Amino acid sequence: MLSRIAYMVSVALMLVASFWYYPKWKQEKTEATLSWDVSGYYWYLPSIFIYNDLTGQSFKDSILNRYAPTNQDFQQAMKVENGNYVMKYSSGMAVMYLPFFAAAHIMAKPLGYPPDGFSPPYQLAIQLGGILVSILGLWYLRRLLLLYYDDKVVAIALLMLAAGSNYLNYAAIDCGMSHCWLFTLYVLLLLNTHHFYREYKAKHAIRIGLLVGLATLTRPTDILSCMIPLLWGMEGISITSIRERMALLVSRYRLFLLAVACAAPVVAIQLIYWKYASGHWMVYSYGGQEFSWKHPHIYDYTLSYRSGWLVYSPIMVFAFLGLLPFAMRGKNKVAIIAFFLLNYYVVTAWDIWWYGGRAMVQSYPVLMFPIAAAVEVAIERRWLAVIFWPVVLLLTYYNLWLTVQYHGGKLYDSESMTKRYFWRVVGRWSAPEGTIFLRDNADLYEEQPMNSKVIWHASFAQDTGSAYVADTTTHTRYLRLDKDHQESPVYAFAIDRSKGDRLRIEATFRSTEKEWDTWKMTQMIAELTDSKNKNAVVKQNLLRVYRVLNRQETRTIALDMDLPRKPFDSVHVRFWNAGTGVEIHVLDMQAIQFSE
Repeated sequence: MLSRIAYMVSVALMLVASFWYYPKWKQEKTEATLSWDVSGYYWYLPSIFIYNDLTGQSFKDSILNRYAPTNQDFQQAMKVENGNYVMKYSSGMAVMYLPFFAAAHIMAKPLGYPPDGFSPPYQLAIQLGGILVSILGLWYLRRLLLLYYDDKVVAIALLMLAAGSNYLNYAAIDCGMSHCWLFTLYVLLLLNTHHFYREYKAKHAIRIGLLVGLATLTRPTDILSCMIPLLWGMEGISITSIRERMALLVSRYRLFLLAVACAAPVVAIQLIYWKYASGHWMVYSYGGQEFSWKHPHIYDYTLSYRSGWLVYSPIMVFAFLGLLPFAMRGKNKVAIIAFFLLNYYVVTAWDIWWYGGRAMVQSYPVLMFPIAAAVEVAIERRWLAVIFWPVVLLLTYYNLWLTVQYHGGKLYDSESMTKRYFWRVVGRWSAPEGTIFLRDNADLYEEQPMNSKVIWHASFAQDTGSAYVADTTTHTRYLRLDKDHQESPVYAFAIDRSKGDRLRIEATFRSTEKEWDTWKMTQMIAELTDSKNKNAVVKQNLLRVYRVLNRQETRTIALDMDLPRKPFDSVHVRFWNAGTGVEIHVLDMQAIQFSE
């Protein structure tokens, strides 16, 4: 069967990515399996079973100092009013990690590793757990889709998912994250819901309750998963169909109550933990991170160059394209479409929208129905196939390129992608070094300026103040930025646009160490202002110098600016150390004006 071959190819690709290309369990610090969000999901287990300190967290500093899963910041829990710590993330992932954690804990000491919860056996165990769950989920997804679609359609849809979407990354490399685990829960929920409505057996009701409960325990917003069994089998919304559904719920109420009875104790795990740790049955542990229900970030979440879902996993556009054919010929339309749209709304309403398309991965089993419908239509009509196949192949290549760039490639930056930078590097395997400044700055001139003229120069020879230091070797002075000198003075000079439509600010920097945190990198900032309009800022450009400046290096770095047609008559240049304590020296600078 073609779908079986597609499944085996998909699994092989996942194994290559996980064990050969980027074995994440071998990485350290914030690139390790147990880092960032995963360390937060997992933190319950060492707290309970190794350190017996769920609320005091007296061991946290030793783990942060040794393994640095979130650098040196303790982001896994927050302190509440009674003095205890409460975990940021709910405990569903810890429940699913438990057997893999137990195996690692048993084996760590005999293998010569510290049984501290974060040594290599624990990293490997969680990675293996993730890949096994992903392989299982893909197998049962194939079985599910074969109940509704032809084998050829299922084969194509599986390959589109596994090779062409961001599922590959979260199923094979970042598989410690919650998304591939929830993906498999949704597959099993859909499959058991299908059988429930055919047989109405208690075993399926029990499984549905446990699966919905575990999904909710993992991510509270996934309580939406209950929509699937409640609406399954409905093909339209009308008074008649609603009455029929209500009649079904009444006639089978014992089975539905059984499902609720199985879900409730699973969800109660979190409520009991909150009560134990904080004294309250409900705790909002995400601080200032909230939802904007009235103004969801639909465009930014979906299409922004920073992290847009369809920008970085564009093959999922077939889920939207397939809605019409699925609505016309698909089964269980109300459950699938209602869940898709409501879940999409909830995901986009989260104010931290730049966490990206990963939040949609767990819903991909549902989205595979309209995707399969789109595939079905494409292969039925020859003229559509002529468009379909090149597009799918191109998007698959793009996804493989992105996966490489996520891990080990140098062209993708999850924190500062911009439109111009994206289009300059997309699909390429290398780019000129200066291209990196497009992550900060919309303007870049890569050619050698012709007919250029120096319109301003500063060497700090006459500048005074504690930020300026005499260099005894060269008998000059330089500007010093450090933890006590975060901002430079503003250096201003006049400019006439008729002399050229481009401006380049060049500054020579000398580093002591390198700042790796993007948001703490020293910035060079240039602003065009209009003195006739209360020095209003007409345009601002900046760059982060440590993008190219290395440890103990002296280097001249240029900030380019295309001059707008709006009125302006002066330039203000300044430097900001952005909160870092790393010392950096600015030796001199100049401004060059030229035309392209």
